[in-house]
Amino acid sequence: MRTYLRNRTPGGLYFFTVNLAERHGNTLLIDKIDPLREAFRQTIATHPFVMDAVVILPEHLHCIWQLPLGDDNYSTRWRLIKSHFSHSLEPGEERSKSRLRKGERGIWQRRYWEHLIRDEEDYARHVDYIHYNPVKHGLVAQVKDWPYSTFFRWMKQGVYTEAWAGEEEAQ
Repeated sequence: MRTYLRNRTPGGLYFFTVNLAERHGNTLLIDKIDPLREAFRQTIATHPFVMDAVVILPEHLHCIWQLPLGDDNYSTRWRLIKSHFSHSLEPGEERSKSRLRKGERGIWQRRYWEHLIRDEEDYARHVDYIHYNPVKHGLVAQVKDWPYSTFFRWMKQGVYTEAWAGEEEAQ
């Protein structure tokens, strides 16, 4: 069994990817966007962090968090978000024997991917990646057509134009 070593930097700025357990054809995250948003709100209320950028796709999400100074505990935050969201849903998903033995729901993959942002260029690249992801996955033709991201907040701040990474800009 692998041992996963997490990068823990108090006050760090992190990029995350979090997946549902069953990804193929699953649209749970956008179908249940309000309970997912509430899970984030509840967690931020008790374990604060700033979410600079996020995109919610049907079966996975990407985001960038700034943790408070002196705090490196993103694991508890992810556990709470996943737990709040899972408890908001009716049971009925497929569960492995291992999950049944441990009394776990079968909604989320157990693990997630984290990356400590190194510098401004790394940050900008990850923010762009987050906002472009719905186009990359063929969900929309233009970034502006995907409602489940912080793209419009960044556009209001003047970072992006409405046509950023869209067909009009590509020509």
